[in-house]
Amino acid sequence: MPTQIIVANAEEIKRTIERLVYEILERKGECRNLALLGIQRRGVIIAARIREILEEKLGHALPFGELDINLYRDDWTTLDHKPIIGHTDIPFDLKQYEVLLVDDVLFTGRTIRAALEALGDHGRPQKVELLALIDRGHRELPIQADFVGKVVPTEREDHVDVTVVEIDGEDAVTLNAK
Repeated sequence: MPTQIIVANAEEIKRTIERLVYEILERKGECRNLALLGIQRRGVIIAARIREILEEKLGHALPFGELDINLYRDDWTTLDHKPIIGHTDIPFDLKQYEVLLVDDVLFTGRTIRAALEALGDHGRPQKVELLALIDRGHRELPIQADFVGKVVPTEREDHVDVTVVEIDGEDAVTLNAK
């Protein structure tokens, strides 16, 4: 019987995002050539929250975009459902910026591989770094996050869900253990 464990509640997610902002500031200073790019869907929400806090602390705007990776997935044939195609919106010239790619959960690395491929179709940034709210391990590709909110040890067959109030009505991270 599956067991659901709350890994982080709304307040813990808020604190984690604030800590990540301070890590970004520590490494990036004034962030003058930093752009945030959220991976659809929940990565966009997390990136927007990070952007809001950064802009408040820095006193200047940061370029922001949304990246949909569904057309770049390598598992279309094994999915039980058709993925919902979102939109990509990158309203800035990538070559002028270091991009901080933001996602909710880092697992096998395949989503990030797809994101890098999608990003390449829109230009070549000066640098790409990765921020993941949750890192649950079990990589299949040599990909790691530069900024990690929380490491959650899991079994491969477990499932980690990040819910955000903007989409799901509440902020939470849950581990559904098999």
